[in-house]
Amino acid sequence: MYKRQALGAVVGTLVVILFMGIGLYVLQRVARSLPHLFQAMGLMLYTAQILLLFFFVAVFKDTSLFHPKTFAISLVVGTITWVAAQARAHMKAKILYVEPESTENEKTQKTGRSS
Repeated sequence: MYKRQALGAVVGTLVVILFMGIGLYVLQRVARSLPHLFQAMGLMLYTAQILLLFFFVAVFKDTSLFHPKTFAISLVVGTITWVAAQARAHMKAKILYVEPESTENEKTQKTGRSS
């Protein structure tokens, strides 16, 4: 019994790491190549990931290979943990929303002439 529960938890955790890791990789590539599509792609990607996770729960709900309830719980806990870690990383990141001016540029603007 405990082996099936442990196996269900491990499989669920691996599925979350695989799905979310691939999604993060795809999102980073989109951000570099097509930055104007970043937000829309992120929303579409997270929606697709959640739907795929629901699909996995539906497919494996009657399996005898591992404990399906433990599998589903580990999917939910893993997904919430991943999203919370991503939100925390984004809040801690020092992302500039305004381009800082250089000190040389400031001197030119104040005096009206370049040195």
